[in-house]
Amino acid sequence: MSEQDLQNTEITPPSGEKLQKVLARIGVGSRRDVEAWISQGRIKVNGVAATLGQRVDLHDAIAVDGKLIKREEAAEATRRVIMYNKPDGEICTRDDPEGRPTVFDRLPRPKEGRWINIGRLDINTTGLLLFTTDGELANRLMHPSYEMDREYAVRVRGEVDDEMLDRLKAGVMLEDGPAKFTDIQKAPGGEGFNHWYHCVVMEGRNREVRRLWESQGMVVSRLKRVRFGPVFLNSDLPMGRWREMTQGEIDILAAEVGLQPVALPTLNLKAKDKMERMQRKSSRPMGRGERVRNLRPASEGATERPARQPRDSAGERPARQPRDTTGERPARQSRDDARKGNRGSAVAERPSEMRKRTAKPDGDKPAGRGRGKPRG
Repeated sequence: MSEQDLQNTEITPPSGEKLQKVLARIGVGSRRDVEAWISQGRIKVNGVAATLGQRVDLHDAIAVDGKLIKREEAAEATRRVIMYNKPDGEICTRDDPEGRPTVFDRLPRPKEGRWINIGRLDINTTGLLLFTTDGELANRLMHPSYEMDREYAVRVRGEVDDEMLDRLKAGVMLEDGPAKFTDIQKAPGGEGFNHWYHCVVMEGRNREVRRLWESQGMVVSRLKRVRFGPVFLNSDLPMGRWREMTQGEIDILAAEVGLQPVALPTLNLKAKDKMERMQRKSSRPMGRGERVRNLRPASEGATERPARQPRDSAGERPARQPRDTTGERPARQSRDDARKGNRGSAVAERPSEMRKRTAKPDGDKPAGRGRGKPRG
């Protein structure tokens, strides 16, 4: 074929849709997850190992870990979102070889698809986690180009001066590149060398908040995420509990990343009653017997916890020794705290001028759910 014939030949656009986008839309996983599975050889198309960038259509058979994916679910995305108040000691993976509790253990099982966690929190970090069945929504909320700010309440130990805060807002160099807080506000609470701050970051890098403070020689003793984009963690969601977001709240969240509204799936009367019972159960504070005592992984050289000392002849046990800073027990959320606060929607639209919330001191806990500075 001559060069002229090649130039006259029309280039046909590639048919189908990218594999990772298809699987993300039907809730199999986020795009990042699917790309990792493709690299690991866990996904096959028509019996052949898939490749990155491969396109598929409705006639292709897709299997993940040998399980065939039902393609009829791809006609319309199912978009459900739930908020979860993560306690200390849970990890953000579905299965843990060490048998530790995960954030998926207490979530309800969706009828279609599965829950995709929007971002992660490390085992010692508590607070707001979002889950959705829409992989495209999860991918956009986590992608840095959409600049979803994350706000944390952090308790640091040490002396903090204005120069240190200026350095943290200007940017410091970490192991994986430069990082900074877009906003830092001092919060009430704390005593002595302990101080509470509300910090805002625009990325979801691993342990970014802790590493930023540690770069200044500070020690982070408590860390809790209180906001993700327009979603606030209200005090009416106790630790260890979840709540499904309403249609209006999901639409606001989807509009933040340029997605069109998708109607929630309709439930029959039996399924609706079951969901309401689960919702009521998850909205009340946990009882003492219901709490799961999560054990932190032992560090090298750490000794086992000593056995309980027997009572003396008078029937009393010896006084407990004070805990050191490494074994500090995180404060529990009381029932009064769960009853306080705003019981309205946890999702706020972004007006041009937003009324600032008044912070009320509450002992050693962060008071107030301030937002970061609005984007210019």
